[in-house]
Formats: sequence, structure tokens, C-alpha cells
Amino acid sequence: MPPKKNQQPVEKPRLGRPSNNLKMGIVGLPNVGKSTLFNAIAKCDLGKAANFPYATIEPEEARVPVPDERFLWLCDLYKPKSEVPAFLTVIDIAGLTAGASTGVGLGNAFLSNVRSVDGIFQVIRAFDDADIIHVEGDVDPTRDMEIISTELRLKDIEWVEKSLDTARKNARSAGNNSLEDRKKKEEVVIIEKILKCLQEDNMDVRKGDWNAKEVDVINSLMLLTAKPVIYIVNLSERDYARKKNKWLPKIKQWIDENNPGDLLIPFSAALEEQLFSLPDDDARAEYLSKQGEGVQSALGKITKSGYDGLDLIRYFTAGPDEVRAWSIRRGVKAPQAAGVIHTDFENKFVCGEIMAFDDLKEAGSENACRANGKLAQKGKTYEMVDGDIAHQLEGRVDTSSPQ
Repeated sequence: MPPKKNQQPVEKPRLGRPSNNLKMGIVGLPNVGKSTLFNAIAKCDLGKAANFPYATIEPEEARVPVPDERFLWLCDLYKPKSEVPAFLTVIDIAGLTAGASTGVGLGNAFLSNVRSVDGIFQVIRAFDDADIIHVEGDVDPTRDMEIISTELRLKDIEWVEKSLDTARKNARSAGNNSLEDRKKKEEVVIIEKILKCLQEDNMDVRKGDWNAKEVDVINSLMLLTAKPVIYIVNLSERDYARKKNKWLPKIKQWIDENNPGDLLIPFSAALEEQLFSLPDDDARAEYLSKQGEGVQSALGKITKSGYDGLDLIRYFTAGPDEVRAWSIRRGVKAPQAAGVIHTDFENKFVCGEIMAFDDLKEAGSENACRANGKLAQKGKTYEMVDGDIAHQLEGRVDTSSPQ
């Protein structure tokens, strides 16, 4: 039969935690620029950049503001007493080496820390420097990428095999009548499919085609290769400024062949370190102008890519007291968005007054936006859109009794 008219597309189930407080972990081999990137992103000196493996043992963490022109425009409009941008939590994790999946080096601690984050910034070294040793002896980015990909996949295979043994035992003891019994047997089939993806297809889990039930099982396993990855290629200042490097085409080819669709961002830890050491914006602008036309720091792009990679969007609350950006997962309904502000707002939510950022910007003021009919009440089924301004998301709740 022909499809029904106006049939809504089915939303693809999302891998990962449903939380709005998601974290990106910086990973890579030792001495590739991870801690320098972390220090520059965090604009602090928490990570211990040093010329020896395992300089970072305990992971360091920082909350990093996410660049957003809309937030700046709202602050300029309302001139609030307080300004709170959206943040991305970034974690600097110890360097991985070949054999980490079997516990070599700090392998067990490394993989445990990677398991606790929601997405990965994988730093790849693509510069030569005789003064900075490479744990593998020479610089070869695609070999390094292969090492990390292999170690993450091997550890996932180990975890999935253990989970499959447990699932099979549970299924053998199950009957055939209840929904719970059928669920146990379905879980065995799903875990076998996950293992095939990793072991036979040699594919990261995030690149598989999964339905909602399968995604639920994958999320419960907290697999390393289910997490989004953004490749950050560390270039010398010279190569970054001239936008040329002999390894970049090979790195791009490796990504296209192994993990198509993943984002590649060139940056220069040496450049970011220099910018970090300068006293003010004028000095940084002058330094960048000397590097060549159009040379900019990559930190804003990296931070935004991590935020987007976790499928986060922003909505705003705005007024003379405070302009604030709130982070939520894409697809969240208005009550859950209100719950990010306070759990009571979610529990007692009835409706909220919401306007789109573009509508406010076009109108020029809240009053004009309201007069244009663009400030409207939205109910419990409303799905929040990136850039929504919740004028009274917390203000119209049912206070008579909890729902």
C-alpha cells in the first residue's frame, strides 16, 4: 500500500545517556598535545603538560563556555546584571598506549575514564619535533589512530563477551510465557549482533544501524566505540598557518574508510600555548596577524563541535536580572527543559511563554515580538527548538497539586 500522506518521519533512537550534563574526554597517545589542548580550552593550568608518558594520571576537568553569537546579542539587548553562557564539560585523560585493552601502561584506568565520558576528542600528532619524544618512536598519525581504534574496540569486545555470557545464562533459566522471559531472550540476540559488529564487521558500534530496543541495550553497556568522536589534528604553527600538512590527506582518508562522517579539526597546540601566554586580546590579535591572513584560534570551533557532537542544543532565559543559556538534548519537550532550571518546574508544568530567537531579533524587543504574535504559550507536548527563548517557562505551572 502507498504510504499515508503527512506521515511523520520516525526519529532515530539516540545512543548515549539522556542527561543534559554531558562530558567530552580528550584522549590520544602520550605526548600528542592533549594537556596543552585542555589547558588552552580551559584557560587554566590544570593539566600537566610534560615531555614524558603518563604526565596526566588522574583526569582533570573543566567547564568551558560555548561560543554563541545569540547569547551575546541577548546580553547586549537586556544588559543584565548576570550573564551565564552554555558550558561544555571537558576532561583531560591519561595517554593510551598499544596494549591498553589488556592493562598495559595505565590501560585499565584510561579505559575506565573513557567509559565515564559521553564523547571523545581524539588528539592526533601530525608535527615533527626531536625534543618531544613519541611513545611509538616516530610520528605516524594513521598508525596512532589505528592503535586507539583497535584498543577501544578490543575492550568493547571483552565487555560485550562478558555481557553475552551473562545474558545467555539468564535466558537459559527463563521460561517462555512472560514478557520478561522474552526480553531476556531478545537481549541475547541483540548482544550477539553488537559482538558481530565489533568482531566480524570490524566496525565501531556508533556506525551500526540500530533500532530502539538495540539502542537501549547498547546504552546499558556503556561501550567505548558507541561514543561520538571528533578528531583533533595537532599541527606545527607553520603548517597550521599555511593550512598544509603532509599527513592531513592520509588522516582524512583513514577517517573516510574507517569512521565516515566523523569530524576532523586541525589545530596547533604550539599556537594555542603562545596565545594563552599573552596578556590580552590585543596582543593575541597582533600575534595571529603575524602568522598570516585569516589565522584564528581553533578553540571555539573545537568547543562548539563537542557540544554539537553530543546532540546538545540551547534555549535561553532572558531579562534585566539575568541572561542565561540552558543546555538540553535535542528532542526534549518543554516540561523536561523546565526541569533543567528546577525539578519543580517539570513536575508542575502546564505551559510556558516561548519565542524564537530569530523572531525576537527581527522584532527588536519583547513587546514588539508579543505584538507580532510571536510570543506564544506552548504546552507539555512542545518540543524545544535550538535558540528558543523561554520568557516564562518557569512562571506558568500548576501549583495546586503535584502531577
